[in-house]
Amino acid sequence: MNDTLYLAPIRGVTDSIYRNAFHKHFGGFDIAITPFIASFKGVKLKPKVFREVLPENNNAMPLIPQIIGNDAEDIINVSKLLFNLGYKDVNLNFGCPHKMVAKRGRGSGILPFPEKMDELLSNIIPNIPNRLSIKVRLGRITTDEIFNLIPVFNKHELAEVTIHARTGIQMYEGTVFLDVFEKCYKLIDHQVVYNGDIFYYEDIIELKKRFPDITKWMIGRGAMVNPFLPGEIKSDNTLQIADKIEILKDFHDEVYQEYSKVLFGPASILGRMKEFWYYYSHQFVNNKKILKKIQKTNSTNNYEDIVNKFFQNDAELQKHDFIS
Repeated sequence: MNDTLYLAPIRGVTDSIYRNAFHKHFGGFDIAITPFIASFKGVKLKPKVFREVLPENNNAMPLIPQIIGNDAEDIINVSKLLFNLGYKDVNLNFGCPHKMVAKRGRGSGILPFPEKMDELLSNIIPNIPNRLSIKVRLGRITTDEIFNLIPVFNKHELAEVTIHARTGIQMYEGTVFLDVFEKCYKLIDHQVVYNGDIFYYEDIIELKKRFPDITKWMIGRGAMVNPFLPGEIKSDNTLQIADKIEILKDFHDEVYQEYSKVLFGPASILGRMKEFWYYYSHQFVNNKKILKKIQKTNSTNNYEDIVNKFFQNDAELQKHDFIS
């Protein structure tokens, strides 16, 4: 398949270490979007953010930094800082579903207010050197909200519009609204990227049949629980189970080793790996059992023992296991 695949931003998981290791062991993605950078006032990126977007730390695949905020001046400031690092494209997050973010008028919190989005984009776009894309949902509360936003999208010069086919209050629950997506994407003058519930090769084949004009796809949780998915989509090829388990172990080990180099203390390292396993465990039979063991441990030595024994004796892949 020659379509473009985007690695979706998942906060706490898809950082530079994860992205680089994923590309090395699985491949398939053409572009990655960073977990969002909160806009701020100032002349320098915070050290942690700087490390995450530093080009030499992101040589695996092209990267588009994502910004979240509702103050045009602050977003302009961060966009310019990123441009100075070499990023000609930035993405603005109008889709984050989390309540605390939305309450502050950020992420999906702006979706019920098209006039506010219009004002924000009117101030940002002429004043940044980067190309701007946006990521949205169908609405914060209802899917009707997207139809009030489309005139705003079409008014402005946008590189593309990524649509997660859910509302904000759904978070990641329930089904995607494909009927609504089908109606709205045909009304948008910009290139549209589809996002939402691509877990298996068959999913994207069915979506392509339904939306033949879509050539760009963003995959998040589907690749976290089935890391071979992007490569299978791209190559139309699958590996033997034994080979898959060996690659999964190598990928895990590299991620763990790299976190151990940059994070300080067992709590930080294990906290990151527990988040990693929340998604990663879903591809295995008895995933709740291994996840429970990992969540309970507070020792890196014990963690390593649990994981090594699991891959040696118990790792068994299952074909279908959607995240609930």
